[in-house]
Amino acid sequence: MRVSKEELFNLMKQKFMKAGLNEGAAHDVADVLTYADYRGIHSHGAVRVEYYSERIAKGGITTNPNYTFEQTGPASAVFNGDNGPGHQIAKQAMEKAIEMAKKSGVAVVGMKNISHSGALGYFVEMAAEQDMVALSMCQSDPMVVPFGGTEPYFGTNPIAYSAPSADDRIITFDMATTVQAWGKILDARSKNASIPDTWAVDATGAPTTNARDVHALVPIAGPKGYGLMMMVDILSGSLLGVPHGIHVSSMYQDLTKGRDLGQIHIVINPAYFTDLNAFKLQITTMLNELKTQPAAEGYGEIYYPGERGVLRSKEYDKEGIEIVDDIYNYLVSDDVHYDRYHGKNRFAE
Repeated sequence: MRVSKEELFNLMKQKFMKAGLNEGAAHDVADVLTYADYRGIHSHGAVRVEYYSERIAKGGITTNPNYTFEQTGPASAVFNGDNGPGHQIAKQAMEKAIEMAKKSGVAVVGMKNISHSGALGYFVEMAAEQDMVALSMCQSDPMVVPFGGTEPYFGTNPIAYSAPSADDRIITFDMATTVQAWGKILDARSKNASIPDTWAVDATGAPTTNARDVHALVPIAGPKGYGLMMMVDILSGSLLGVPHGIHVSSMYQDLTKGRDLGQIHIVINPAYFTDLNAFKLQITTMLNELKTQPAAEGYGEIYYPGERGVLRSKEYDKEGIEIVDDIYNYLVSDDVHYDRYHGKNRFAE
């Protein structure tokens, strides 16, 4: 099934409002999810709507949260999300961080007591669009075996950054500290597709190609990815006084309770470190040079981070965004709950 960007956004927004979000929050959540699908990151797009709607309807996401923002120093602040929609909280926190960085050169804004916020690339691009460099990282529930271990301890703990150039190109890099994000497992399950044997392990600790047999994910580059996911957990969890590692609440078990997750935005204003125009021109030069580098056999050409997402967007503008039929049928239905499947959470099982 292919749908336009506008239709997909409206379908998701209406579903979230039906689940209980006000129009503003529904708009922000749908906008972040549309961003993901529009760039081909389907693991963080419409595939998540059913889960979010169920958690909203069951009270696991506060529909009328009392957000508080405390600036704790010239370049630091904490945003308390009161367990509201993570997408809206992360968006508002980035707006605050950009505002602070324009005045102080650097801003570090932590978010605590939030729910899942979706694709981090959305938020760092907000800063790049205003001539800033930004990083964002967040913790997630334990589903990754530590290097050399057999049981999950850390989450996929993603990191993203973005930077502007002198033309309309923006560098956007968004990655989980695992070989693949859990959303990719969900995407494979929704399509009944197999996965590479390098993504995850089953209950015995052996690599698996069956998405429904996945017991845990594995870190990128062994001990290096393990170290990175620990860093993310410290900066977005312990630093903000929210639960860490194995104590982070499950995304899929009890949908009636809040998650108390942490996230952090770091925004840097290049104008405080060098000439802004020279900085942006150097980024453009870098991208141009990368595009002229010889590609290895089988790769065709070299892409800069975020470029393939832009190319997919252009393709989707012509052909529509590809959505799994089952997900589309849910979006156009009057139903909110996925526990209509005999009380089973089909995403977690």
